[in-house]
Amino acid sequence: MIRSMPLSVDYWIIYWNKELFAKKGLAYPETYDQLVAAAEALTDPKTNIYGFVARGQKNANVPVWSSLLLGYDTTTVGPDAKLLTDSPEAIQAAALYQRLMSRSAPPGVAGFNWAECQSAFLQGRVGMWFDGVGFAPPLEDPDKSRVVGKVGYGLMPQGPKVRAAATTGDGIGVTAGSPNKEAAYLYCQWAVSKAMGTRLLQAGAGVPFRNSVLNDLDVRKGVKMPAAWVDAVAASAPISRLALPVIVPVTEFRDVMGVALTNLLSGGDPAGELHRATDEFRPVLARSEAS
Repeated sequence: MIRSMPLSVDYWIIYWNKELFAKKGLAYPETYDQLVAAAEALTDPKTNIYGFVARGQKNANVPVWSSLLLGYDTTTVGPDAKLLTDSPEAIQAAALYQRLMSRSAPPGVAGFNWAECQSAFLQGRVGMWFDGVGFAPPLEDPDKSRVVGKVGYGLMPQGPKVRAAATTGDGIGVTAGSPNKEAAYLYCQWAVSKAMGTRLLQAGAGVPFRNSVLNDLDVRKGVKMPAAWVDAVAASAPISRLALPVIVPVTEFRDVMGVALTNLLSGGDPAGELHRATDEFRPVLARSEAS
């Protein structure tokens, strides 16, 4: 059943500081192992430089972990609503999240959402920031950023099994209670049109779902963001996978699993935390599926 019209997609990429990488003689990481090695090589608390940052705040942090999990060729919820959140792969992804965020992230990262991550990266204090591609425009704004011209836009590195770009998206639709359904539907058609998708991409404000926009060379010439940003978008599309499970209680899912992930940043055991969170969320999902 179609509940909305696809408006935009948000692929998760790695923003990286080319200047900090050059100072250390590092190349952009192409695998998870290289990602960890680069993050730790860049980190120097004495100079207030850190190799990696991502969301540490509970609920907001879940897409970071679930995105890493995609590289193990699995996800958080399988067919028939089977929870895979404490599978061996999920535990390994949680351990990877814990290592990156404990050894290479700025102090206080457990309280970071995307805004705090962006702020740290804008100041030139972070080597890599992992988040959605739509957060890029301020990085190229000289009134807001100290890293203008220094930012690389990197495709998600290869995981142990696959290379996958985590994806979220936005849709637009007409509510059942709308008194002007026809006008609202016509507005939706306009909003998702190729013309509006072109404007969205060229402003760097987001990524339209239409490949006809992404692959149009004339459209790409008008994009205000660096060519590397568009390249990261285009390369992410064919390897995209959903970052979050398609379930009704997704907010509760993020709350419960988010607590477990935040606990890892203070030394929690990945297996123990994920087993506990999975047991806590299982009846929530079961009630939702039964209703």
